Amino acid sequence: MRSCWRPLLAAVALAAQAGMAQAVPTTFGTIIGNAVLCRDHTDNLYFYDYLVKFFKEPYKHEGGAFWFKTDGATLWGITIPEVMVSDDTSPYIFVGAVAEAPPEDLEKAIIAQVGHHYTRIDTSAYPVRESKPASRIVYFDTRAKIYCAKFKPMPPVQPPAVQMPPARARTK
Repeated sequence: MRSCWRPLLAAVALAAQAGMAQAVPTTFGTIIGNAVLCRDHTDNLYFYDYLVKFFKEPYKHEGGAFWFKTDGATLWGITIPEVMVSDDTSPYIFVGAVAEAPPEDLEKAIIAQVGHHYTRIDTSAYPVRESKPASRIVYFDTRAKIYCAKFKPMPPVQPPAVQMPPARARTK
């Protein structure tokens, strides 16, 4: 009797493991899409925690960023296989995404769905495109990378301490 339950238990365990694989969150387009368009506050710790929660630990750490595989994710109808978020070594806080499309196609998709326009800011063979809020689309081999980078806020500068003259000098 006991042996007939083993296949059933194995099947239940396998189904449970398959169900544990996380799907792309429904908030991905809103959270990451608005971040790379510079339409939201850029906080690298927030985005790091968000990506770890839904896509597990980063698969690499290079170029001042943590890189996450985002299997199944899309923005504006284009597949987004990777998202990166800055670490604390850069003077910038940034969030970026790699798109499985050339920059021209990514730009067209964003214009069609969001109305967000870009301007070519150089005349090279692989021009950088920039929007008014400062989002950029750049070439990443044959694909596109879109990102928002902002200067890291610096702590406020404390004014030098005011030195009071000795008590004798103040009473004269």
